[in-house]
Amino acid sequence: MAQLLALDPLLAGDVDLAVVLIVLLKTVIAFTLLLVSVLFMVWFERKAIGDLQNRIGPNRAGPFGLFQTVADGLKFFMKEDSLPDRADRRIFVLAPYLTAVPAFLVFAVIPIGGDFSGDNRGVIRIFGHDTLMQLADPPIGVLLILAMSSVAVYGIMLAGWSSGSKYPLLGSVRASAQMVSYEAALGLSVVAVVLTAGSLGTNAIVASQSTWSWNLWVTGLVPFVIFVIAGTAELNRPPFDLVEAEQELVGGFNTEYSAFRFALFFLAEFMNTVTMSAIIVTLFLGGPSGPVLFGPGWLWGTVWFSVKLFGFLFMFVWFRATLPRVRYDQLMDLGWKILIPLALGWLLILAGRQVGADAGWNPVVVPLVGVVGLAAVFGMIALALRAATRLRALDEEVGV
Repeated sequence: MAQLLALDPLLAGDVDLAVVLIVLLKTVIAFTLLLVSVLFMVWFERKAIGDLQNRIGPNRAGPFGLFQTVADGLKFFMKEDSLPDRADRRIFVLAPYLTAVPAFLVFAVIPIGGDFSGDNRGVIRIFGHDTLMQLADPPIGVLLILAMSSVAVYGIMLAGWSSGSKYPLLGSVRASAQMVSYEAALGLSVVAVVLTAGSLGTNAIVASQSTWSWNLWVTGLVPFVIFVIAGTAELNRPPFDLVEAEQELVGGFNTEYSAFRFALFFLAEFMNTVTMSAIIVTLFLGGPSGPVLFGPGWLWGTVWFSVKLFGFLFMFVWFRATLPRVRYDQLMDLGWKILIPLALGWLLILAGRQVGADAGWNPVVVPLVGVVGLAAVFGMIALALRAATRLRALDEEVGV
């Protein structure tokens, strides 16, 4: 049963009191780290965007405005919690939790440290027991990540539907269509990583990249770019923040929410940003793996993971500060007409490369033929789209 639920060596033998206490300790540490990182992310985003847009940003609550997030959180807790008359009360209350809980469950399978030098595979020793610096390492870790990202859609959809108002409903429908559209491209880019690593477990994926063979370049950069774009759309962050387009939908799916329940949506948004950045680091940049300069190896694992994670957090803030919001038709065109065909075609090329390696085919000719075939497919798609546009214009001219 332990092997089915987790590959953590801590659970390989008998489960005694010490093992239970270590698991509880890891749970508290993971939850605390995620909350602290969210508090830091909220402050950092405000401060960085203020600097990028030549504004001051938070500077009143504490040194450099560090306590501004805490002050905002206290304000949410003390505000009156309103409930619309037409709302479905039970679903209205449940929806915020459906968006916040999946983010934490995904973070539980992310390796946040450990010694991946040599054959250590991230194993550290705590109180005489071998374990991993992640809360759980199930053999289906990647599938769990994809499943939890799908569950988060329900939270947004139910929040909009249960509010009994047209603007939240329109925002939730937009969110569902957007997240479902980009889920396919995101999943195909993850399959490329799984195909290369040969495992669905997050720890095994990191271990396969420990010798600088990061999936960033092993998979040919394309799955990484697709994952970043699709991940940004899944997060509903700029330039894909059409779910909360103030000029069109007031505040989007959470228009009717206030106080603590609105704070949960706010918390879930930044929690998902941190988690998505951690997933990118794990799948494409080797996770905590990196050189051990001096001292204990597990410490450097945490250092490298934090450095890589901060890089992607800054990237999402940079997107918000500089990129304008795309139109909804542009969003759908990018997802269905470019990212999904490209992700599927590149996955077939990687699969052909693996088959060619097993069969002893030429390692240069096989990818080259795949790239030419993919270019031909995109050429045919472009011709079909051009023909469809021409026919639509003719129909409009004759008034059909």
